[in-house]
Amino acid sequence: MESIKKYIAEVIGTFVLVLLGCGTAMLVGCDATSGGGYILTALAFGLVIVGMAYCIGNISGCHINPAVSLGVLLTGGMTFTDFIGYVVSQCVGAIAGAGMLKAIFNLGDVTDMTGGYGANGLAGVNGNAGAGILVEILLTFIFVMTILGVTSKKANHGSFGGLIIGLTLTLVHIFGIGLTGTSVNPARSLGPALLAGGDALGDLWVFIVGPFVGALLAAFVYKFLESSNKVVKPVAEKPAAKTVTPAKTTASKSNSNKKKRNNDLSSLRSGSFFIAIK
Repeated sequence: MESIKKYIAEVIGTFVLVLLGCGTAMLVGCDATSGGGYILTALAFGLVIVGMAYCIGNISGCHINPAVSLGVLLTGGMTFTDFIGYVVSQCVGAIAGAGMLKAIFNLGDVTDMTGGYGANGLAGVNGNAGAGILVEILLTFIFVMTILGVTSKKANHGSFGGLIIGLTLTLVHIFGIGLTGTSVNPARSLGPALLAGGDALGDLWVFIVGPFVGALLAAFVYKFLESSNKVVKPVAEKPAAKTVTPAKTTASKSNSNKKKRNNDLSSLRSGSFFIAIK
């Protein structure tokens, strides 16, 4: 039952990623002559990660990306069975998100500024598949390395992981949108490509191979770099020493009581004498 909940969370997260990320690109466009569309689209993808990280992150870890799941698998963070379940769920969510975009834009007669439901392409690298794969390997490597570092059990990064990961995705989008549209996520590329067809579907293999290779390299490199690190443990402060007041000895108590009795007796005698004289 717990695994089913994780898979449902991954469907929802990837659905939202494609809906809002690709949907923003469809609305504002990503023309290389204007940076406005770049920034808005990059922020949309990054902010989705931030929101989903604090929403479904405590349920599934908020991978919403087969490349991320591969990196987690190779570093021992999940089982192979869960990996397959995550990838299937992510692809279902991405296809559903692209389908929802198609319904909204067709029903509302809204112009798709990307011309292909935000699908990735090779126009920015003049159709060169080699250049496209290289870009996707490098960007995915950076993204997955960041995720593995932020979520490492050997580090203590607090509760800012979702924000850091979201900002990193924004960063790689700012660089990669003008080249490949920035995939770093096979599921995100699959959904729009299936609905767009044509060149988007023909180039899809680039956006599956590239991110998986990048994630593979990131996992091995990070494991190598982290293998010699020790677990960081917070240093506990020693409690301040308490000042203990020594208890009075029995002898000192006895002397104190004796003095008190003598004083009382003197007072009593003085009072009796005063009365007699009067």
